[in-house]
Amino acid sequence: MMHAIRCLLPYLLLLAFAKSVTAERIKDLASIAGVRDNQLIGYGLVVGLNGTGDKTKFTGQTLRNMLARMGLTLPPGFRPKSKNVAAVTVHAILPPFAKPGQTIDVNVSSIGDAKSLRGGSLLMTPLKGIDGQVYAVAQGNLIVGGLTASGQDGSNITINIPSAGRIPNGATVERPVLSPFGHTKYLTLNLHNPDFTTTQRIAQAINKVLGPDTARPLDSASIQVSAPLDPAQKVTFVSMIENLTVDPGESAAKVIVNARTGTVVISQNVRVRPAAVSHGKLVVTIRENPEVSQPAPFSRAGTTEVVPQSDITVEEQGRHMFVFDPGVSLQELVRAVNQVGAAPSDLVAILEALKSAGALQAELIII
Repeated sequence: MMHAIRCLLPYLLLLAFAKSVTAERIKDLASIAGVRDNQLIGYGLVVGLNGTGDKTKFTGQTLRNMLARMGLTLPPGFRPKSKNVAAVTVHAILPPFAKPGQTIDVNVSSIGDAKSLRGGSLLMTPLKGIDGQVYAVAQGNLIVGGLTASGQDGSNITINIPSAGRIPNGATVERPVLSPFGHTKYLTLNLHNPDFTTTQRIAQAINKVLGPDTARPLDSASIQVSAPLDPAQKVTFVSMIENLTVDPGESAAKVIVNARTGTVVISQNVRVRPAAVSHGKLVVTIRENPEVSQPAPFSRAGTTEVVPQSDITVEEQGRHMFVFDPGVSLQELVRAVNQVGAAPSDLVAILEALKSAGALQAELIII
């Protein structure tokens, strides 16, 4: 198996320089089942704040427990209150195959009423996984991008979020996450965007290079690949597979409309059946022409008054009707709508009307 892999390396290098315009690497289309990130979370204290800590009861309780573990016994009933301490949650992402001794970034967020974490330091905090096991330990000085300032008159200003920060390389990995990668004779590729055509093409590309029956599509999202058991050979094997290029299948026709912003995204395969569309607007104009009413000359009765007078006109803006021929493409659809002069909100109405009439051959998604 290793000899076959070495013989195929020159061929794969040629493939890397002979990519087509639309071809994409399998690495960008799919991921290997079991090779994934893991979320970690912990609870700790940030100290050293300049009077911007929180006043919650659980912060004082946490501080009391920490001091007790360090050998300091507080009097019964004494509740430590410090404005320089804040209770925080710490979360991080543990990448696949992370080994003990490696470091990862951590995010720190206040869970009390602390005004700012700027200038604080996170005390040693264990980070646990979903199984309750400790996989990393975090500690270090925070980098806070937010800023808050206040005056004696009560005025204040806040920039960004001062109650959250980050510690680059702030956690040290203590325990690796077990992975089935090195103990199975099969690898499963999971597509990021499930598609039957793409899975079929990926299986064909792998079988063409590594031999027939090496890959077998399972459904629209997964491809099962036979792999060597030796870990070193498997790494080389996966490297070869993920650098193969495939033309992914075209996605289904969709029209996505954001009703709040008026953004409309139309995919390439949208088609329109024969239909006639007319779009127009009614413009109502109101003009105020106040007139002055005066009494007759030498008349002692009556007063001069301003009489309001409104002129209301209704005008329908002319819009030409346009007709869609069978199989109209995306470019022709956009050109026709632009000729009518439709605004984004008007375009949404036209697309909904076409969908209701059965003329729009696409899935209309409104978000």
